[in-house]
Amino acid sequence: MTRPPRRTALLCALLAGAATLIPAPTAQATPTPTHIHFGTCPDSVPRPTAPDTVECGWIEVPLNWDAPTTDGPRLRIAVSRVRASGTAAERRGILLVNPGGPGGSGLPYAVTKRAKLPESVRRAYDVIGFDARGTGLSSPADCGAMGGLFDGDRPGADPVPVGPRAESAYLRSLRALADDCAAGVGDEALPYLSTEQTARDMDAIRAALGERRTSFLGVSYGSYLGAAYAAQFPYQVGKMVLDSVVGPWDWYEFDVVQSRALLRQRDTFFTWAARHPHRFGLGDDSPAVRGAYLRVRDGLRERPVDGFGAAAFDRAVYRALGRTERWAGLADGLRTYLRDGTPGTLRPASALDSADSRTFEAANRTVKCADGPGPTPGRILADLHRTRRLDPQPVLTGMEASACAFWQHRPARRTPLGSPVAPPVLLIASAHDPVTPIEGARELRRLLPGSRLVTLDDDYSHGVFASRGNACVDSTAAAYLVDGRVPSTDMRCAGPGLPVVAGP
Repeated sequence: MTRPPRRTALLCALLAGAATLIPAPTAQATPTPTHIHFGTCPDSVPRPTAPDTVECGWIEVPLNWDAPTTDGPRLRIAVSRVRASGTAAERRGILLVNPGGPGGSGLPYAVTKRAKLPESVRRAYDVIGFDARGTGLSSPADCGAMGGLFDGDRPGADPVPVGPRAESAYLRSLRALADDCAAGVGDEALPYLSTEQTARDMDAIRAALGERRTSFLGVSYGSYLGAAYAAQFPYQVGKMVLDSVVGPWDWYEFDVVQSRALLRQRDTFFTWAARHPHRFGLGDDSPAVRGAYLRVRDGLRERPVDGFGAAAFDRAVYRALGRTERWAGLADGLRTYLRDGTPGTLRPASALDSADSRTFEAANRTVKCADGPGPTPGRILADLHRTRRLDPQPVLTGMEASACAFWQHRPARRTPLGSPVAPPVLLIASAHDPVTPIEGARELRRLLPGSRLVTLDDDYSHGVFASRGNACVDSTAAAYLVDGRVPSTDMRCAGPGLPVVAGP
């Protein structure tokens, strides 16, 4: 008997991805969901503090909203809800939330993000989380081995290619990753795990909840998703807060901008660590700390520790540079390795090969490559050469869209973003965020007329509203969400500066 193609099996998995939430639905006469059946949440969703409760359910949506036939392929989208805690008079509707990625699970985010929101916002809105298609419990993407992404580092292996042979091997690994996603996700589904289709899912959630408008809080990639929703459904937009904004470029261009910002942030980290030589022992000036950093990376590249080598080190650095509260752990990890040869706090708590990480990495590439044309292999190498001229040892961890050079079903156009008729949107950015550099917020604002940008000055972290504990930012966003007060002009809030280190 001939074994069915893997893509057919994976499409079946896509259609059954959220079946653990509640029993399967009966057939519907229309492709548009009319109700969400809420019930008990899976264990992955934390319980909010009493008396608040969280409930979960699903909606069924077409795989392709452009051809929403009743007998065509469909997906189940997992949805969570924590109801507004205020009175009926205080209620302002629903606030959909998205944590970013692409690839982040949004189902638990209704609980975790809501707990950090200002009380006035919690009283005013039903906070709605959802796993975007291809993530979490919503038909999770599976790209298999992803070209060896989940393999442990081999001695001598380096994710930054130097020289023609290494560059050719680098391009082959990107092709293998793309081929694995094509085989794993399947030709039928690959083009439709996109931001544009997810925005249609968002409006289906709105309709199923019986709401006239969708208010939305999107962080990082969530800002891109919000801008895509505004492009398609400008008259259904209520209030929209886009935090740590992804610029309105194609994904590969965004990745290049981010990679250069990471170099600037790493230099800032070196200077910061050098101010505390007795605490970290890495040197008393920036070149000395950089030298210590390179010794650690070179050592792990040549002799990985239990599979933790150069690629794993770069992933740890990428993660740490985005949030200043992780800088001390990064510096401590460098010191620990130099002292006893172990990664210490460099090694992340969760392994890359966990099920959640595999889904995240697969969804990340699949969504980015479904959102617009990818680069050519020649452009990838040219940009790599330019980046290495800026710094011979860059961090390429965030260059996920490079795989789009070899993607099947490459779209001919980019995802539309923004709308001249959408209501004013509140954009929020950290002045020195290396993950979503602030120039992206400035560019997106041009596509959303009447919008305002709130900048947290002297801040170096990713994620601002209801995250940094800044009263200026949080009160401005709360007044906008609850009372509709749009600042008369762009605003600047005083930030916390670089981390304060305890001890000598």
